[in-house]
Amino acid sequence: MALALCLQALCSLGGWLSLYVSFCRLNKHRSYEWNCRLVTFAHGILSIGLSAYIGFIDGPWPFTHPGSPNTPLQVHVLCLTLGYFIFDLGWCIYFRSEGPLMLAHHTLSILGIIVALVLGESGTEVNAVLFGSEITNPLLQMRWFLRETGRYHSFTGDVVDFLFVALFTGVRIGVGACLLFCEMVSPTPKWFVKVGGVAMYVVSWCFMFSIWRFAWRKSIKKYHTWRSRWSEERQLRLNGHLKTH
Repeated sequence: MALALCLQALCSLGGWLSLYVSFCRLNKHRSYEWNCRLVTFAHGILSIGLSAYIGFIDGPWPFTHPGSPNTPLQVHVLCLTLGYFIFDLGWCIYFRSEGPLMLAHHTLSILGIIVALVLGESGTEVNAVLFGSEITNPLLQMRWFLRETGRYHSFTGDVVDFLFVALFTGVRIGVGACLLFCEMVSPTPKWFVKVGGVAMYVVSWCFMFSIWRFAWRKSIKKYHTWRSRWSEERQLRLNGHLKTH
């Protein structure tokens, strides 16, 4: 069983690495980060779809059955995601592109997935955490691509930012708190799995503070821009009215 899990994780790692190399060859005029973020975007879309199917359709429901035995589909998805996180953590360390908080997030994710796979249980709540963590990922990558192509300061950029902040606050913080509460009060999950859940939630809050600061600064900037434009238009209307007399 352990050998099969290792092979699945290694195949996943090889697959994500191959996808990255393919993007680098297809987009030779783009940076390495551009191609890595394409891989991240692809993983985000895939993991959201698979984890949503597991949580909402295949089951079991993570809010009522934390610590339950892993299903075959959960194992496959966790191995798929484990390979990705190993790839991305290695990329971030090699290129020194991320700070300690993101590295801590990836490390905790890898450890949490490995623990669930080794124990053969708690895949239900780990899959739910995966869904909550990745649901904002495509928006984060879209925001970066918009910046790189000079299209961030537009209506599309505002919509992406709004959806990102709203989903992060509502899902990772709001729904995440409910999931963590169900995990903590349930007698089924192991104590160290609960500790891992708390650690992941603390990391989410650290991200949340940074996101709220960004949202506040952008809102204030948008407000001042609107006030300035409104004052200019009002002055033009007044000047035009005076000239007619």
